[in-house]
Amino acid sequence: MKLNLFGHKTNQLARSFTKKLNEKIFPLGLYASQWGIILHLYEKKQCTQIELSRYLGVEAPTITRTLDRMEQIGWVIREAGKDKRERYIKLTEKACDMFPKWHQAANNLELEAINDIDKEELDIFTKVLKKMMKNLQ
Repeated sequence: MKLNLFGHKTNQLARSFTKKLNEKIFPLGLYASQWGIILHLYEKKQCTQIELSRYLGVEAPTITRTLDRMEQIGWVIREAGKDKRERYIKLTEKACDMFPKWHQAANNLELEAINDIDKEELDIFTKVLKKMMKNLQ
């Protein structure tokens, strides 16, 4: 009996991608776990820690620890929200200045990963990923 193990294969791909991404962006002072936060904040301009936690599928304490490190480095700032529990996160000017370098490194890896895969295959892959994500929510 042949097992498909789609979840396992997807997880292995993600691990491989994360490892390669770390190799490319670590010299630029960034880790893959931080890149997800940077990318989301760059696109949204600001968000709450809860929104960030949900977007990344990571527990709140993990996000808090990562944001603590990123704040110490000078890449994010946290501002009070409408009540004491709500905190808004934004990128600093320093992070925005570094973003093009980080983005280029990540984009180069994406291009490497999709080498020899045609557009139709990528379209199908994207649709399947979206359906799988929806099924798991």
